[in-house]
Amino acid sequence: MPSNCEAQNSEDIVTCQGLGKTILLSTGGYTYSEGGFNSTSEALQFANLMWELFGPVSNNSSALRPFGTAVIDGFDFDFENLVMNNMPTYANQLRSLYSTDKSKTYYMTAAPQCAYPDTADDSMLDGAVYFDAIFVQFYNNACGLVYFDPSSATQRFFNFNTWDNWAKNVSKNPNVKVYMGIEGNVGAGAGYEGLSIVEPAITYVSQFSSFGGVMMWDASQVWSNTGFLSSVYKTLPTSTNSSTTHTLQDAD
Repeated sequence: MPSNCEAQNSEDIVTCQGLGKTILLSTGGYTYSEGGFNSTSEALQFANLMWELFGPVSNNSSALRPFGTAVIDGFDFDFENLVMNNMPTYANQLRSLYSTDKSKTYYMTAAPQCAYPDTADDSMLDGAVYFDAIFVQFYNNACGLVYFDPSSATQRFFNFNTWDNWAKNVSKNPNVKVYMGIEGNVGAGAGYEGLSIVEPAITYVSQFSSFGGVMMWDASQVWSNTGFLSSVYKTLPTSTNSSTTHTLQDAD
């Protein structure tokens, strides 16, 4: 990475954190195709490397840090359409490394597809890994927001209730928060819905105690959709929008 990019990214991260924003490094994505790690030892080694690259600065490390001295607030896993190998080992090693730095709180999140169980992340989501929150992608799937029926008190296809059950009965963290992932504009992919659907959907999911807020894909799409973000924010329950650190999270 060019040094000017490193400096700019580092400055941006620190500035956003100073404004109370949580900065997570999301790994994976739709085009990721490696399928995890070949062995548990490889998973452990890579977790240690990621901590050196993006965790607290260590005088004993010679790793070339992409964000300079900036320290992120945790890691997000956005793996899609693959069976991922040795991921619980990787995630749990990162979680154990979090405890070595008492100066701040670190978070671990995932961005599964709404179809349950999630193909790529199930080995972590089945109770093997402690997550603070998940950003469920309610788009590009038959359980997405396009199937939400605002005229019905119960939902046949839109399955936030399934993820609420996961949070309470399967998750290693019984207090994990579930974010409703939506698309921020028509160019984000398949499944964008306007405020006439999003607002009643927020009202519906707010009845579930696991509901943590709204995730949008992605920031550039939301930026070009004038008034969308502010309207969504105003629709959130007061207890949610006062405690949520951010309503935008990259997850394709």
